Amino acid sequence: MSLFGVMRTGVSGMNAQASKLGTVADNIANASTTGYKKAQTEFQSLVVNSGGGSYSSGGVEAKTLYNISQQGTLSFTTSGLDLAIDGNGFFVVEGQDGQPVLTRAGKFVKTNNGELINTAGYYLQGLPVTDGNVPAPAANGLGGMERVNVSQNQLEATETTQATLWANVREDAAIPATLPSANVAASAFSAKTSLVVYDNLGNEVTLDIYYTKTADTATDSTWEVSVFDASTASAGATPFPYGAGPLVTSPLTFSRTDGSLTAGGPISIPVPNGATIPLDVSNSTMLAEDFTITEVDTNGNAPASVEDVAFGDDGTLFALYSNGDRRAIYKIPLADVAAPDKLLPVSGNVFRVTNESGDLQVGFPGEAGLGDLTVGALEGSNADIGTELTAMIESQRSYSANSKSFKAGSDLLQELVNLVR
Repeated sequence: MSLFGVMRTGVSGMNAQASKLGTVADNIANASTTGYKKAQTEFQSLVVNSGGGSYSSGGVEAKTLYNISQQGTLSFTTSGLDLAIDGNGFFVVEGQDGQPVLTRAGKFVKTNNGELINTAGYYLQGLPVTDGNVPAPAANGLGGMERVNVSQNQLEATETTQATLWANVREDAAIPATLPSANVAASAFSAKTSLVVYDNLGNEVTLDIYYTKTADTATDSTWEVSVFDASTASAGATPFPYGAGPLVTSPLTFSRTDGSLTAGGPISIPVPNGATIPLDVSNSTMLAEDFTITEVDTNGNAPASVEDVAFGDDGTLFALYSNGDRRAIYKIPLADVAAPDKLLPVSGNVFRVTNESGDLQVGFPGEAGLGDLTVGALEGSNADIGTELTAMIESQRSYSANSKSFKAGSDLLQELVNLVR
């Protein structure tokens, strides 16, 4: 046995415990850090081959591991920009260097130019929503993502491009002598409603929509739908005649067996100074009931400014306008890897992908094994103060014991040196 070996083994043990104390200190310091993932030290033995009946002491090697896959406790907050992931996955954020990294720290605030940034200075990444269309994320990459920006200072108007109007018309309605499509004072109709849409500058355009029965047979009934620009209506007791003919006249056919729509629609309505709207009438019916609107919906909005933004549980970020409208502007994807504990931690509670962690897998919250998004909540640190203090005491005792073996080797070496005196 080598006395120097004994001393080196003692030093090896002290170094290993010092490494463990380092991880314990970090964990205690970050016990209140949002999204922090604790580090822990594991030991493995170092064995030196011995021979001739003499034992050669080896030592111990410290390995630092990270409990990145262990979720911290979720706590609710009062901010609608705070996000937490309940389950697998990470937010994709970008540093000042423009490099994307992963994090579980979802405490986001707005910068002066409207970008969302967390407390470590990393910018939240999202996929922009254009005209209601959400681009699909790349399954194994971060293409198409950009910094989320909620600054919408200018007024915005969106013209109407689609509309839905489902209605029930009365089965026993009379057939008038003069139809609305004739656009004369004597025009009569079975039912009327109006629909507000928006032109390309955000002006409100009111459409008067007339339903009129035109024919009955043993098997079906034919109706006419005529659409007029309400701004051209006559000022008298009846709106007819309008200053211009109908924007469109379209036939509808209903079955006399079950009252369902069997032919007609969608009705293409050319809005003055706006788009041609396909009006969906597919679920309209003809039953023994008064004229009733069962479903109505349009897109578009008048000029309005953004007053606030709000996240949906599916990761969609909505702009809330002063006129009560809302519009999706981003959708937040999540990223994951096969071995999260093998990610490389860097400053700021973020992680980089490594060869050992596996490739990125990207998707939306709640899909393909990714966790759910919780709005107005934060994930706390997964470091427990009680556990860390216990580990600190154990490490202190082990460090002290290793120092004793070092001292014993040193004392024996001193005795050996004294033999020659």
